[in-house]
Amino acid sequence: MGSSRFSSAAQGAVSRRRLLAGGLALSAAAALPGCKSRMSGLLTGADAHPADYPTVKAVEFMGQYLAERTGGRLGIKVYAGGQLGSETDTLEITSFGGLDLNRVNFAPLNSVEPMTLPFSLPFVFESVPHMRRVVDSEVGEEVLAAMEPHGLIGLCIYDSGARSFYNTRRAIRTPDDMAGLKLRVPASDLYVAMINALGANAVPIPFGEVYQSLAQGVIDGAENNWPSFVSARHYEVATYQSLTEHLLTPEALVMSKISWDRLSPEDQDLVREAARLSVGEMRRLWDLRVTEAKATIAASSVAVNEVEKEPFAALMRPVWEQFITTPQQKSVVERILAMREG
Repeated sequence: MGSSRFSSAAQGAVSRRRLLAGGLALSAAAALPGCKSRMSGLLTGADAHPADYPTVKAVEFMGQYLAERTGGRLGIKVYAGGQLGSETDTLEITSFGGLDLNRVNFAPLNSVEPMTLPFSLPFVFESVPHMRRVVDSEVGEEVLAAMEPHGLIGLCIYDSGARSFYNTRRAIRTPDDMAGLKLRVPASDLYVAMINALGANAVPIPFGEVYQSLAQGVIDGAENNWPSFVSARHYEVATYQSLTEHLLTPEALVMSKISWDRLSPEDQDLVREAARLSVGEMRRLWDLRVTEAKATIAASSVAVNEVEKEPFAALMRPVWEQFITTPQQKSVVERILAMREG
């Protein structure tokens, strides 16, 4: 296994909590009912999203497919809802072999592998169909393959929709409206740079703390996709939603290389096939979830406004230049832009 590029904070915190989480994943899998001959093929997975979320259901679909194809010899048990820690925690546990599978947003992958950064750039994707074309192409395969030196096998890429801003104070129509707002972001240098470049103040806090922070005025707002805005009930306290759609950052399903190497070549092919098929199921469920979330917001007291995106996108060029520094990264960005419809 190659050297890891986890951030210094992550490297310095192989904490008891992470080790405990890794142990929980293994012990919980061992405790599941079934005969011992089937336990060796029960893969454990983690997802920070709730149990009914499309990514969780997609991985469960993948597990069902594996079970059907192998007569129950292979399967997947997903620990959803952040049971085993944050995405950063579980990502590191996965690289060490404490978990077999992990659904993770590209943001925490940015500090692990620089080739994931182009997919996280603000306004690099012009629409959901554009993003899907890119991740389904050889560009997506190239980015997934770049994770292997870090102990992670990239299996497939899921959606996380278009992210927009919502806040408790005012509608955002121009970048000037961002001034002074305290906006929550994930723990990502790129997200922080994006918010600061727009004139707001980035506040990195865990997703699970956003509702209370909004309600107590610790932050003024956040940014996320339609389903998360609804499922986390943020719309109950943040009554302004502005459709900037600044990010369409996808999410990855990765597997521990340690676990991967234990599989036979035939089982590896089967796992890849199951992952590929799970993408269609995830997208079907995701599109339904977006439609439902939009209907919920339409029936709520949230004031939703459209946004002219170009003034926001123009402020992102310095951010692109800050994070896209290698010829390989620049090539990925150029190929992404070349796949736009316009």
